[in-house]
Amino acid sequence: MRNITTLLPITYPVIQAGMVWVSGAKLAAASAEAGILGVIGAGSMKPELLEHHIRKAHSLTAHPERLAVNVPLLYERPREQLEISLALGIRVFITSAGSPKTYTPWLKEQGATVIHVVSTPEFAQKSEAAGCDAVVAEGFEAGGHNGREEITTLALVPQVVDAVKIPVIAAGGIADGRGIAAVMCLGAQGAQLGTRFVATLESSAHGNFKTAVLSAGPGSTMLSLKKHVPVRLLKNKFYEEVRALEERGANRDELEALLGHGRARRGMLEGELDEGELEIGQVAALVRDLPSVRELVERLVMEQRQSLPAGYFF
Repeated sequence: MRNITTLLPITYPVIQAGMVWVSGAKLAAASAEAGILGVIGAGSMKPELLEHHIRKAHSLTAHPERLAVNVPLLYERPREQLEISLALGIRVFITSAGSPKTYTPWLKEQGATVIHVVSTPEFAQKSEAAGCDAVVAEGFEAGGHNGREEITTLALVPQVVDAVKIPVIAAGGIADGRGIAAVMCLGAQGAQLGTRFVATLESSAHGNFKTAVLSAGPGSTMLSLKKHVPVRLLKNKFYEEVRALEERGANRDELEALLGHGRARRGMLEGELDEGELEIGQVAALVRDLPSVRELVERLVMEQRQSLPAGYFF
């Protein structure tokens, strides 16, 4: 099996996740500078805004080869996002929330490396068959959009490792080097971290949202909106409204009406903590400081090395 530090031009087998309204140019560039894969989250961006962030990220790092773009296929205009990214020199893509068959063959023809996010071993096999170079096996502890099967990372990763021959990257519930060490013991080639990178200096998350993450406890998040698109949310007034609708058996249309437009932007980018949609993972309960990306990566490397026996070091 090909190691992801060979597959990808990175020093450490860590991916900074692409998250809506959080993973912009500054976060991706800082991650690339720190030796990991820096990912711009295109889900919240129109093509012209994505172009701006890619150009800005290139101006902020000496390692543009370590930049990637995450394109959730459930949003509008993914083809345009992919085309703009390719035109600007991006050659690593992480796709999610859709069929890997849609764009993987075409991206491979353009010389790109394609990684697809999966929530079951069956989806991992479909990704391998579609030509993906690796998969991210994301357990339902993760923040944001999630699998309906609710398979946890600890159960999911070894099943995916056993199901495919391509590299497996673990995600969901990982916030420190101990978590990275644990998933590598399960057979993962590396780890993707989202929630931990929300609470960094370079993240574009609003200060109010970062403070809310730092204050989160063990039961502060819940998987919601299962009749719409499952998403893990930090509990707030909006979450309670969702829960009340779901408890009385609301249908998809009613949930969509409550969700409306711009909820995630209001919460994560603009800092509206009551009415905004606050997407974050269960592991927020372990996040208690606001380091720079470089400081965080150095800490992850040290913690991982302290957690594994000789031979498992980065």
